[in-house]
Amino acid sequence: MEMRQIRYFQCVAQELSFTKAALRLHIAQPPLSRQIRQLEEELGVQLFERLGRSIRLTDAGKFFFDKTMQLSARLNDVVTATRRIAESGKKWFGIGFVPSIMYGFGPTLFRKMRALGLQAEIGLSEMTTVEQLKALRAGQIDIGFGRITLDDPHIAGLTLLQEPLVLAVPAQHPLAARHQVLLGDIVALSYVLYPAKPRPSYADHVIGLFEQRGHRLSVVFEANEMQTAIGLVAAGLGVTLVPSAVTRMQRDDVVFIPLNEPDFTSPIVMSWLKDSGSPFLEDVVALARQTAKEAAVTTRK
Repeated sequence: MEMRQIRYFQCVAQELSFTKAALRLHIAQPPLSRQIRQLEEELGVQLFERLGRSIRLTDAGKFFFDKTMQLSARLNDVVTATRRIAESGKKWFGIGFVPSIMYGFGPTLFRKMRALGLQAEIGLSEMTTVEQLKALRAGQIDIGFGRITLDDPHIAGLTLLQEPLVLAVPAQHPLAARHQVLLGDIVALSYVLYPAKPRPSYADHVIGLFEQRGHRLSVVFEANEMQTAIGLVAAGLGVTLVPSAVTRMQRDDVVFIPLNEPDFTSPIVMSWLKDSGSPFLEDVVALARQTAKEAAVTTRK
């Protein structure tokens, strides 16, 4: 599959006419039709319904159009940023992060990084802890902030914080009126876990907390995103455990209940390549440690 084929497909999808698309692309119609057929063969799906002289997108075609347009927009942003870095002479500093740190620690740290005045173009990429380690080894990011500790001889890791976990339940749940819950209150509940993949992940951390105490978790759904898991909770399909910072999320269909189990926590783990050549890494590591200390003091108050 080539970018050219995708660009041709997008043009045909917008015009809903091979003739108009060919004119817009400044190519003859037969080669355009041939490229679309090849694309459909490679995908193994029909993207267009041919209705005499008119065409329309199939459901698969609508999905492919939507997603490829998103990818094209993202690619354009990448091209623009690449040119900006080259023109400014700035270096690149890539950061990977799990979504759950964006309810407290993450935004605070990133604001401080901007105030620090690093002569770098800072890139933020949402990714799981496993994906962060792969990206670090590949040189795609310079530092990562995840939720689990993974052993890798090439990666340095530091636990910055231990966030208490809280129970997320539907607003109409029998436990919703409680000010706190005990382990005995929640072991028999049905759980929505996240992320489903790649593993190991925060989901395995939660399972492990229960297994260490001799309990087997009843998992009814697995979601790839925390927001999806909370949405499934709101729908009454189960409960889930989330880091306490997530309680800043304002929802009227989900209640977050403190868990009176001191060891039920989730770490924020900072990781970086041991032989990193980034000139900014030392400053960012120090800033992250200071931010974590301040957050820990605030949590204890």
